Amino acid sequence: MKILLTGGGTGGHFYPLIAIAEKLIESADKQKIINMKLYYMSDAPYDKRMLFENSITYVQIPAGKMRLYFSLKNISDLFKTATGMFFGLLSMFFIYPDVVISKGGYAAFPAVFAAKLLRIPVIVHESDSFPGKLNIWTAKFAKKVAISWPEAVEYLPKEKTALTGQPIRKNILHGDSVGALEFFKFNKDLPIILILGGSQGAEIINNIFIETLPELLSKYQIIHQTGINNINDVLGRSKLVMENNNNISRYAPLPYLNNLATRMAAGAATIVVSRAGSTIFEIASWGIPSIIIPITNSNGDHQRKNAYNYARTGACEVIDESNLTPHVLVSEIDKLINDSNKLLKMKESALSFASPLAAEKIAEEALSIALSHE
Repeated sequence: MKILLTGGGTGGHFYPLIAIAEKLIESADKQKIINMKLYYMSDAPYDKRMLFENSITYVQIPAGKMRLYFSLKNISDLFKTATGMFFGLLSMFFIYPDVVISKGGYAAFPAVFAAKLLRIPVIVHESDSFPGKLNIWTAKFAKKVAISWPEAVEYLPKEKTALTGQPIRKNILHGDSVGALEFFKFNKDLPIILILGGSQGAEIINNIFIETLPELLSKYQIIHQTGINNINDVLGRSKLVMENNNNISRYAPLPYLNNLATRMAAGAATIVVSRAGSTIFEIASWGIPSIIIPITNSNGDHQRKNAYNYARTGACEVIDESNLTPHVLVSEIDKLINDSNKLLKMKESALSFASPLAAEKIAEEALSIALSHE
């Protein structure tokens, strides 16, 4: 049995595929399916360690990104797309998987295009409440479509679309409070704010928090995932604004959070401040109240739609970037942390929204289709 995973460009595309791969391996073992082989086709491996740990063979193909604004790169990327279609078809023919699981994104196009031509069954998963263009196109010929938000169904074929939720890797599905304070060298007397800017970090959020550090650290502790490319800038500027301020020990800036750090941060945090991508589903699975700051100009305005759809569950508050000022952010944080009843209700709403079985549901459907296709 061969199953090919595709998608890429961001952690929001890659890591849900890893979560599905983990469940494919577990389910195949339970069902005594031998010789199952997993492949990942994209323009970059994104996280080689994760691929290796799950015995996933990486298949590299070029892929061009089509931007919604004028750029000379659109011209060169047309050639990348054409080349990717050729090599994608060639690779797909020689692998000939029993099913393809696509998360969408520009890097998935060569794989799903090849699967369509070769009549290989495709399962699509859409993370956003407003689907991406590739997923809308792929859904027309896909065998099954899985969605994370019920609002997404109006853009997709209803007869083959199921609400599964978002696949989350088993190692970060829950927080771990045991040893969390020691891990970050924090004390138990002050609330902890966890800042998540997505896999690339969020410059606007970073800038606002650095500006508010003296005030926030006077009463809170902060774990700050800055993004790999931003860590040096954040470290330098935070030292400047906190010069001769002993509360700097309450601040833990990190370029990224590995599995252990993520579990510890989730186990320690009182509230989370985050973008409105797929991280929302991780926050929900941890049962942590949150403040969501969506990107203003996202594809189809999907981040704002995600944020306000999540807010309607009662699990978060939303601050639009146009309203984001140091005063507004500090005021919103203070309001939440000082209202224990609201925090409890938000926690309950988050856990009600969470979908811990999403990866398992998609994996089981993929195995069922693969077995019937063999």
